[in-house]
Amino acid sequence: MAATENARRLALIAAQAAADKKATDVVLLDVSEQLVITDCFLIASASNERLVSAIVDEIEEKVREAGTKPVRREGAREGRWVLLDFVDLVVHVQHADERAFYQLEKLWKDCPRIEFEDKNAPDAPEDEA
Repeated sequence: MAATENARRLALIAAQAAADKKATDVVLLDVSEQLVITDCFLIASASNERLVSAIVDEIEEKVREAGTKPVRREGAREGRWVLLDFVDLVVHVQHADERAFYQLEKLWKDCPRIEFEDKNAPDAPEDEA
């Protein structure tokens, strides 16, 4: 069974919020086939602890505006890897070093990715033929 429409909606809201705060390597995974406790993972990186915190705050604010509050927030004090649990969506915002070390994408490599396109990204240059 694929992730619910609500989980996908929240995941896309959270991904855009992360991108808006300059998160890098934003990945959305549909983990609903592998886990019974959540439908989607959002994994994003930041270059420093202050940026991790800013990204997490923005995600929490935008998802709250969409009507959902996190049931758990872990790791905020250290600022190297913060987890936000919205039940249907679990958000991992990691310092780039933690991201490279733990490689969550490899752990969940069998899970399908959810397409996300940053609405504010500059358009890619067109190929010149």
